[in-house]
Amino acid sequence: MSDRFAGWAMGRSAPGLSLLLGAFCALSFAPHSWWPLSILSLTALWGLWSRQSRSQAAVCGLAFGVGLFTAGTYWTYTAVHGFGGAPVALSLFLSGALVLVMALYYALVGALYVGLRRRAPRWDCLIFLPATWVLMEWFRGWFLTGFPWLALGYGQLDTPLAGYAPVLGVYGVSLAVCVVAASLLLALQGQRLLGGLVVIAVYAIGAILQQVSFVHPSGAPVSVAIVQGAVPQDEKWQATNQIPTQRLYARLSATAFGSRIILWPEAALPQLYHEVVPFLADFYANAHAQGSDLVLGLLRYDPDTDSIRNGLLALGDDEQWYYKRHLVPFGEYFPVPDFLRSWMRIQNMTFVDLAPGHSGQPPLTVGGLRLGETICYEDSYGAEQLAILTQANVLVNVSNDAWYGDSSAAHEHLEITRMRALEAGRYMMRATNNGISAIIANDGHLVARSAQFVPQVLKGEVIPFEGLTLYARWGNYPVLLSCFAGLLLSIALRWLQRA
Repeated sequence: MSDRFAGWAMGRSAPGLSLLLGAFCALSFAPHSWWPLSILSLTALWGLWSRQSRSQAAVCGLAFGVGLFTAGTYWTYTAVHGFGGAPVALSLFLSGALVLVMALYYALVGALYVGLRRRAPRWDCLIFLPATWVLMEWFRGWFLTGFPWLALGYGQLDTPLAGYAPVLGVYGVSLAVCVVAASLLLALQGQRLLGGLVVIAVYAIGAILQQVSFVHPSGAPVSVAIVQGAVPQDEKWQATNQIPTQRLYARLSATAFGSRIILWPEAALPQLYHEVVPFLADFYANAHAQGSDLVLGLLRYDPDTDSIRNGLLALGDDEQWYYKRHLVPFGEYFPVPDFLRSWMRIQNMTFVDLAPGHSGQPPLTVGGLRLGETICYEDSYGAEQLAILTQANVLVNVSNDAWYGDSSAAHEHLEITRMRALEAGRYMMRATNNGISAIIANDGHLVARSAQFVPQVLKGEVIPFEGLTLYARWGNYPVLLSCFAGLLLSIALRWLQRA
């Protein structure tokens, strides 16, 4: 069997096998959540690398990344072409470019591993591979605005490894996945006792950490109602749908009057804020008379700066705004030269550059709660949300995953949002235009969730929590320092061996 595997690793079929391993790894994320596949895929890929040259490992790493991101983010094509209206060629180029750029990171890890593998003890894979892989995930999560989607830790929310999230965040969970995968590789290479003991230890520690609470309730449960209009994306911004959409949200919300907080999703109404002030004034008067405060996703035009912002409006005792800080490239702004903008206009491709909100915005105080806010995809940047946890006792995310149709995107996004609640030790309210809206407990478990593509009012309760998890206190620094220390140790071992 060993000889046969060596033949696969060195043969022409290795890139194809790596491509399949990447696609299998994508199945460890929602909606499939076959979490063992990420561990087994890594073990197999690293086993290939252990028999390959540097160039072969780079090619197989690239293939793995292509398989992972093609299977895990195929829905970007739906957004760009199906709803964005871009030509097929441009849509394929943009979607393919994202996949290729992400895959290059995995190629780099493979080349580094093989390049530094010589003269290292066999058990060094327990140090070098997990450390390098996690540093790669962290780096691609912020470099050039970043794309932190499909970090390995997200696929482990319903396993004992999730216990590492309140301590080390999602990258700490990724590190645990990598250590388990490297331990299995070590066991397959003959060191079964060491590999088995490490696997047992990693899972045992994770299970123990799941029993530890770093936060505590700070008040009584608060009733909430999340309104999901489920207006199709290709119909939402048609002028004829403005009044019907207002009536839809008013009718659904009326069934929730009396809930302490009523939450609408991102850009719930297909109009700018100043265009709906009369409607909102009447609606708020009715809601407030029955004890309900409102939190609404709306776009707002600022005449002083001639800019539009993606905002979250809270209507309680006063009016408060939060503006989205981390905008989506090619979705909410277009980092392209002027000649491409001219071409886009000729092609009747509508685009608007939104203005970002500033950092350090305070929590929205509404319904007796202090809400830590994120809009859409910016909740995938966990470290950017840590500062507000010293004030916020509940989290809120409003989103619009209707751009991605009936794909895995909404399920993957919900998985990311669950991780944010677990890392922070806070309840999360999540409102989306067409699903999946949810109430998430402070341990990351779903309290309630909506169906997709149907108008619905999701009612439930959230509990305010105070205190800080270790991750909220320290952020990514412990896991990053551990990985850098592991790399230095691995390099030192090689130097001592060579000396």
